[in-house]
Amino acid sequence: MINETVKFIREQYQTDSFIALHEPVFIGNEKKYLAECIDSTFVSTVGVYVNQFEEMIAEYTNAKYAIATVNGTSAIHIALILAGTEKNDEVITQPLTFIATCNAISYCGATPVFVDVDKDTMGLSPASLSAFLEESTEQKHGTCYNKTTGNKISAVLPMHTFGHPCRIEEIANICEKYNISLVEDAAESLGSYSNGKHTGTFGKVGAFSFNGNKTITSGGGGMIVTNDKQLAQIAKHLTTTAKAPHPYEFIHDEIGYNYRLPNINAALGCAQMESIETILKDKRKLATAYQQFFKNKNITFFKERSGTKANYWLNAVILKDKKERDLFIESTNKADVMTRPIWHLMNNLKMFESCQKADISNATWLEERVVNIPSGTRL
Repeated sequence: MINETVKFIREQYQTDSFIALHEPVFIGNEKKYLAECIDSTFVSTVGVYVNQFEEMIAEYTNAKYAIATVNGTSAIHIALILAGTEKNDEVITQPLTFIATCNAISYCGATPVFVDVDKDTMGLSPASLSAFLEESTEQKHGTCYNKTTGNKISAVLPMHTFGHPCRIEEIANICEKYNISLVEDAAESLGSYSNGKHTGTFGKVGAFSFNGNKTITSGGGGMIVTNDKQLAQIAKHLTTTAKAPHPYEFIHDEIGYNYRLPNINAALGCAQMESIETILKDKRKLATAYQQFFKNKNITFFKERSGTKANYWLNAVILKDKKERDLFIESTNKADVMTRPIWHLMNNLKMFESCQKADISNATWLEERVVNIPSGTRL
């Protein structure tokens, strides 16, 4: 079965050479815009491409405002600050996620609390979230507090795993019921929708990533999106070192962050956005081929849930158990076809092992079985 899978993947990419898990494609104006940026000499945090990239993302996601940052982690960090997360607060999130989710929480001086994921989304489970809030929290003066620790729960931070939207509408309703801000880690889900609405736009604020392995890339880069004008203004201020406007004086009125995306990165991002529909179309075509190939095999291809449209950033398969998962990964990589396991659960990392958690049996089950397979655009 593994040899058959390797053969099929090679047929999709039409090569006998090494096949990466995901790599960027540059099929448009990337070199042109980079040259124009260099010729302008505005290669750092000031330049027309930064503004243009923000406008393109805002229009594409149908968010009112977008603020560019140096990477997705910084976007999540600022998003949590905008949501009111402070030192000693708690943020409810999922244990099955990339480390950036929990790092950003820690940058705020807050602590993650882990609830389970759903098997059919790999994203935060509204049922697990609701059960935890019902059993373990209380309301004081309109604010949610953890009854065990006494700490304020300032935000819920779900992640749309591999570009598959979680049950974000249900999560949003639960957050409203318990007076908790919803912040979306949409780092992996540019081009993904739930019931026709783009991910990242369901809560108070959302965050995207444009790392080199994402659906589109600006080399490094991230984006904060929001429909709140005041929050957008604060985000712009905080990410540009909190510098007050002045022709020449350096006046900074609060602790800020040097998080503004350089113009040269934004130039790359603008060119990539011009090709996004072509990229997404090819990625969906590949996912469809995988789905058909694995249909009657003893390997389950992870597909989008009804009512959602995934960008299929990273394709995933689910093996029978950890033993078969490990054999699959070892064998495919030996054949120069890159595959990798899903992340280690955050609660098992030494930095977060003492964090409070609910029953996370779904996350544990998935951690032992999920494998990512080559998902790059074949153009």
